[in-house]
Amino acid sequence: MPYKNRYQKCGKISERKFREILRYFALDLTASDTARLTGISVRSINNIYIKIRYLLANECEKQTPFSGVIELDESYFGPKRIRGKRGRGAKGKTIVFGILKRDDKVYTEIVSDASSASLSRVVRGHVSIDSIINTDGWRGYNGLVDVGFEKHYRVHHGENEFAKGHQHINGIESFWSFAKARLMKFKGVPKHTFYYHLKETEFRFNHRHNDLYKILLKLLRNDPI
Repeated sequence: MPYKNRYQKCGKISERKFREILRYFALDLTASDTARLTGISVRSINNIYIKIRYLLANECEKQTPFSGVIELDESYFGPKRIRGKRGRGAKGKTIVFGILKRDDKVYTEIVSDASSASLSRVVRGHVSIDSIINTDGWRGYNGLVDVGFEKHYRVHHGENEFAKGHQHINGIESFWSFAKARLMKFKGVPKHTFYYHLKETEFRFNHRHNDLYKILLKLLRNDPI
C-alpha cells in the first residue's frame, strides 16, 4: 500500500524517509551512500535521484535571459586524455558552453561545436542584447558584435593575458573547476545522463549560498516526482 507522501506520486516510501533521502541528496551524497544510510536499495535511490535531476534541469532552463555583465566560455568534458590534442578540438569530449552573469548564476548548454554560428545562437537565446560581454580570444566569438552585442570585450589567454581591469572570465572558469571536481566523484558519467548531471551541477552552483534542502522541499511540494 502506497504511503502518503506530498513529494512523490505513487511512491512506496514514507514522507519521513523521503525527506531523509532528499536531505542526503542536498548534501550531494552518491546514490550508493544514500542507500547504505537509509537501508533502501541503490536502484530505488537512483530512480529518485534521476527524477530529481529531471526536475532541476527543467528549473535551470527557466532562468534566462541574463543581463548585465556576462562571461562566456566553453569547456570540454569526457574521458581523461591519453594522447592527442588538449582543449578545443580534443576528440571524444562533450562540449559545454557556459554563460555566467557575473557574481550570480550560470547557464550551461551542450553544443555540437564551438563555431561562431553555434555559440551566437545560444547567446542570442539567453542573453539580453544590451549586456556587457566578456570572452577570451577564441574566434567563435567573432560574430557577437555582428548580431547586436556591441559591448564585447576580450582577454587573450594565448598572449598570457587573463584580466584587464573588469574584463575577465574568471567567474565562468571557477564554475568549470567546480563542475569538473564535482563530477569526478562519479568516476564517469554516461553520455545519455550527462545533461542531467550537468544541470544538477548548474543548479547547485546557482544556489550555493542557499539552503538547498529547503529549496528542494518547496520544488517537490509544487511538483511531486
